[in-house]
Amino acid sequence: MKQLEIAIELRKEGKLQESNEILINLANAHPNDSIINYQCAWSFDALGLEKNAVLYYEKAISIGLPDKELRDAFLGLGSTYRVLGQYKKSKEVFEKGLAKFTQDRAIKVFYAMTLYNLNEYSRAMEILLYNLAQTSSDDNIKNYKKAIEFYSNKLDEIW
Repeated sequence: MKQLEIAIELRKEGKLQESNEILINLANAHPNDSIINYQCAWSFDALGLEKNAVLYYEKAISIGLPDKELRDAFLGLGSTYRVLGQYKKSKEVFEKGLAKFTQDRAIKVFYAMTLYNLNEYSRAMEILLYNLAQTSSDDNIKNYKKAIEFYSNKLDEIW
């Protein structure tokens, strides 16, 4: 679909409003196209209009997306709910995303932010510390990888 490609290219060029207008028109013309709904949601997020993105993310997910777009849609919707202060919904979305994409570190990190907002500080820190230890290229972090992983879920313990 030529218009969709144009809208995506405009977004890449930083022409966010133009891209969004095309995507809204496409979503209206093709309401059951999950990719168009996903791209439309993304365009609203890029404009900082998160409230407008929710409906399109939800629709895209419910229609069904290929795995890459589905992963990104879970991350986008969960993050959008978080910035809107809808932390319980954010947590639910991230948990659904993690059930399907169990090893996705980006979803885990954004999930940790939501847990923080829900005052689940220990679990949030555990996720962040473990992922830091697993992914860091910093030599000092790598030297203490085992200790960081070990303590990641024992922050409240006194020895």
